[in-house]
Amino acid sequence: MKPIRAILAAAAIVAALPGAALAQRGPDSLGADWRARQDQARGGVQSGRLVPLSVVIDRISRRTPGRLLDAGLEGRNYRIRWATTDGRRIDFIVDAESGQILSGG
Repeated sequence: MKPIRAILAAAAIVAALPGAALAQRGPDSLGADWRARQDQARGGVQSGRLVPLSVVIDRISRRTPGRLLDAGLEGRNYRIRWATTDGRRIDFIVDAESGQILSGG
């Protein structure tokens, strides 16, 4: 029974060390402020100020057949990373307020 207590005590000490939680989860690949950007986009859509991302993705899919790789709000624009059916990757920049495609494709 004593070896189990020693293992549990060692695990508790390691877990309490600074940075232990970060080491367990790994780096945040979406960036440190991704949650704030997501909340900002959600609030903008709910208030009617921003076009829903689903509408923008639907427009892109009708224009350029393929599939969504990644999407998010960057400043006043959506950035949509898209994989075409022929294997190309396109980054679309879309005005989040109007839904107008500014670049890509």
